[in-house]
Amino acid sequence: MSDSFLVVAIDFGTAFSGYCFCVKSCMDNIRSVFWGMEQGHRSPKTPTCILFNEEKRFMKFGYDAVQTYNMMTSKDSLRFCFFENFKMELYNKTINKNIMICAKNGEPFPALKVFTESLRYLKDHALGTIRDSTDGKKFIASDVTWVLTVPAIWDSAAKQFMRLAATEAGLVEEMGSENLVLALEPEAASVWCKQLPSTGFVQEGKDQEKLEQSPGTQYIVVDCGGGTVDITVHEVLEGGSLKELQKASGGGWGGSSVDKEFRSFLRDIFHPDVWDRYEKEHPAELQKMMYNFSFQKCVGKEEDIYISCHYNLSKLAQDKQDDISCFFKKVDGASWSDGSIKITYNKLKTLFKSSVNHIVKAIKPILSTPEISIDYILLVGGYASSRLLRDEIRKKFSSRCRVLCPYDSQLAIAKGAILFGNDPKIIASRVSALTYGIAICRPFDPSVHDPRKRRVNKAGDYVYCDDLFEKLVEKGQSVGCQQVAEYFYSPIDHDQNAMCFRFFSTEKLNAMYVDEPGLEKIGSFTVPMPNVRLGRNRSVRLDIKFGLTEIQATATDLTSNETQAIRIDFLTI
Repeated sequence: MSDSFLVVAIDFGTAFSGYCFCVKSCMDNIRSVFWGMEQGHRSPKTPTCILFNEEKRFMKFGYDAVQTYNMMTSKDSLRFCFFENFKMELYNKTINKNIMICAKNGEPFPALKVFTESLRYLKDHALGTIRDSTDGKKFIASDVTWVLTVPAIWDSAAKQFMRLAATEAGLVEEMGSENLVLALEPEAASVWCKQLPSTGFVQEGKDQEKLEQSPGTQYIVVDCGGGTVDITVHEVLEGGSLKELQKASGGGWGGSSVDKEFRSFLRDIFHPDVWDRYEKEHPAELQKMMYNFSFQKCVGKEEDIYISCHYNLSKLAQDKQDDISCFFKKVDGASWSDGSIKITYNKLKTLFKSSVNHIVKAIKPILSTPEISIDYILLVGGYASSRLLRDEIRKKFSSRCRVLCPYDSQLAIAKGAILFGNDPKIIASRVSALTYGIAICRPFDPSVHDPRKRRVNKAGDYVYCDDLFEKLVEKGQSVGCQQVAEYFYSPIDHDQNAMCFRFFSTEKLNAMYVDEPGLEKIGSFTVPMPNVRLGRNRSVRLDIKFGLTEIQATATDLTSNETQAIRIDFLTI
């Protein structure tokens, strides 16, 4: 753990982002900041939106970006690069350092720059807030342990992309710095909620509930974010640490999926030709409409909502039909109401249906697992602030276990990330999502090995089988977060001065060769072996930690006794 003075946790969400901070010596005084005061808001988070000018230079982030973009004319908005929900670009995709994403105006843009400038803004904002909170005392990035939250269902390349962006943004100077910790979002929320009193949870029944901390308590954490829904299962251990019982699951069923349903509904109402033209020619105006809906969908009352129909949509619609109300004649659940689109509460519920069904479908098999006895379902994240979502989950599962949601569910992840960043050992073990292994060579056995894999070293004194898969950890295996696996390997050639380790992952439990279908190369590194005096009678010890939020390895050339820490590079392939 680093010797920094402060901890800052950045919850970089798909729809909204924010941060919390505290002094390490005073962990019971976690502080947050309110956003959007100048725009009439008082929110614990700001929209994860960023605006670049025509020269592709950073302009605004958050509420400032939204306000500036929404005030642009349709013509101007096509010249500027505006991004929202861009975090989803890292989910379930092949990631590399040069990946491009599209702005609202359709222009391709380096994803790394979008993420880097966003994190740079949040870093600078946090340091400024801390300065203002400490009578002007100036802190720099190296004074801080930065905790960056990421979805548990992200793959290693996406997590490393965030680490790279954070490094480029100046949070830390080196990729492997101990001052940058990645926290899995549902784990962070679990850590926070575990220590909340009963008054820390939304009371929607007769009794005030709390999350029990007694050893053996098991619960499901459903992190309902703007983009993804992350689901993990935890058990409280002796001493209060947490054990993961199943590998993280989930999907892209977050709050933005409800927004997509709403957009599709509007497209059906106004006809594709009108709506598609509106989306293309007036992106800033459309963003304003969707922003209005994103707030209203979390309404706490069972009532209809009204979405303003802005000028350009009205004009395009009237070019097709003079009376806009005609578009709504055969529409169930929506009507034209004096310049606004009225959505009935029952229709609003249908927009949640697909998202809720996916979440319910993912929870059911966990509750049916024989060796697991769930006491609670814990709903966290910004999307969990929707009363409609909470009601549907309670309706499905309250007869089997208690369903809890903390107050300020948007901040549960950031506050828990503070606690996790200060003490990562609070998560005792995790379940491996995949089988991991490396490519190795072994003495060739004609009764076992494929003859096409037969190789001979340069000296001709060693016949070996190439491309064998050696399993390091198995899918579904519980791995202690402080557990180090130790392996030893020897060179093939007498004069070999380096050893290359190629890492692979697979959904399979076992594999013979690394080039089999279903195996994917996930990274590699090379370890120098400068002293060749002992020829093949040398060894490299490989120590690997799989139970962390990122895979870490340390390689030691036992001949020179030099040790080198390695962070596996998942972005070079």
